[in-house]
Amino acid sequence: MTATPSSTSTPTTPPSPFLTKVMKQANLEDIYDARDISEVVFRTMRDLMTTEATDRVTAELSGGAASASNSSDKAVQSEVAVLWQDTNPVVRFLSRVRPPLEIAGDTFLFRISQEAGLSRGVSPEEATTAVFSALKAELSSEQIQEINSFLPGTIQQMWRRA
Repeated sequence: MTATPSSTSTPTTPPSPFLTKVMKQANLEDIYDARDISEVVFRTMRDLMTTEATDRVTAELSGGAASASNSSDKAVQSEVAVLWQDTNPVVRFLSRVRPPLEIAGDTFLFRISQEAGLSRGVSPEEATTAVFSALKAELSSEQIQEINSFLPGTIQQMWRRA
């Protein structure tokens, strides 16, 4: 018999502050939804960015530029760095070898709605804004500005408001 996560089981590790923030802000049912949505939002963001820019975000989240970040919790940044790099090794590899994509804001949101498995009543805008807000809390103002420069119009506005 395979064990499945349960809301009544006692976790062996404390809940993730990053994913908890995403879950609460997006009104998600559980932390696993927050993780899945975060991965899809991050993947879509990376698709818009150069490999060098994504590497700078990874380095900052991994502690390379920690003194400049908004977060004081290195464990949270490390967790976000893993999510940012993508847990799927094939996707991670493809993200490194392909050039940045040019997609419109509605395409960005369409990808979130199609790939993130959003719960009924959770909009792609709401989910994306929750991930943006949680991510911005872990980044320096320089990284926030660099990411902003890659985002298309309406998504850029969401990023700025988050």
